[in-house]
Amino acid sequence: ALGQGSELEKAFATVALVYNNYADPEGKLSRAETKTLLQTHFWHFIQGQENKPKYQEIISDLDEEPENKIDFEDFMMTLVILTLMSDLLQEIKNIKTTK
Repeated sequence: ALGQGSELEKAFATVALVYNNYADPEGKLSRAETKTLLQTHFWHFIQGQENKPKYQEIISDLDEEPENKIDFEDFMMTLVILTLMSDLLQEIKNIKTTK
């Protein structure tokens, strides 16, 4: 859909596509599905965070109230928080690319 899009646009389109592939017909994910999605498709960003209190809080929240579902906005907020906490983010910041 975004063959001509920028790298940033393609990245966000990919996130939306992955989310939509897991979402129910209402466009939401169960908390268990969200946890599985993060652990399988976001592994490199969450690796090493297991002992961080904020990570534990996020995962605990996904384990609680399984009947509550996550919409795309909440999913994106979770991705942003996990990315900002990630050790991989610092490595990425150290990489320079041409603009």
